[in-house]
Amino acid sequence: MPLGTSASMDQAFAALRQFARARRPAERCELCSLELGREHPHLIEIAARQVVCACDACATLFDAMAGGRYRRVSRRAQLLADFQIADAEWDGLLIPINMAFFFRSSVEGRVIALYPSPAGAVESLLPLDAWNAIVERNAPLKHLRSDIEALLVNRVGHGRELSHAEYYIAPIDECYRLVGLIRANWKGLSGGNEVWTEIGRFFSDLRSRSDVVSGEAHA
Repeated sequence: MPLGTSASMDQAFAALRQFARARRPAERCELCSLELGREHPHLIEIAARQVVCACDACATLFDAMAGGRYRRVSRRAQLLADFQIADAEWDGLLIPINMAFFFRSSVEGRVIALYPSPAGAVESLLPLDAWNAIVERNAPLKHLRSDIEALLVNRVGHGRELSHAEYYIAPIDECYRLVGLIRANWKGLSGGNEVWTEIGRFFSDLRSRSDVVSGEAHA
């Protein structure tokens, strides 16, 4: 075989190997198995707190549905521009880090607080009186949709006196995506530069998609 032909075949096989590595298994609707595009709806399996990928047709079945196994995840994203909470109140919520999300569980009939960790989402005991006092001064929280939306708090920069704290009403799947991002990229004791870069990118993207909302107490 001529040397030129052998080199050409090697190049061809190398290109095929790169192509094979680049291809990813297609995501499918977890209800009907239809192949999904990159952007697709999500459902939340309420009792298990499990995010489920769905096609448009299946997701539509669960629009505004209450009392079923699944609910369609809200796409509403709001930056709460004048959120009212004192540092002492935050400490009173017993969250051990400066990042967490809070959502109403229709199954358990209470507000649940979760914070991300290298091992995944960790639940924190939430004092009800402290939460109720915060809701009274922040009207948008009174309209938080059970199971599918959360108050997402980022006080990491605030705690380090590097930036302002951020408070969002965010889709619940975005909150779990943040948890997965941290779990996948955390290295060592402090997390490493990569995870903090990814966290910054996550909040920058969320900020760009969010409507800025101001809320007055007792509204």
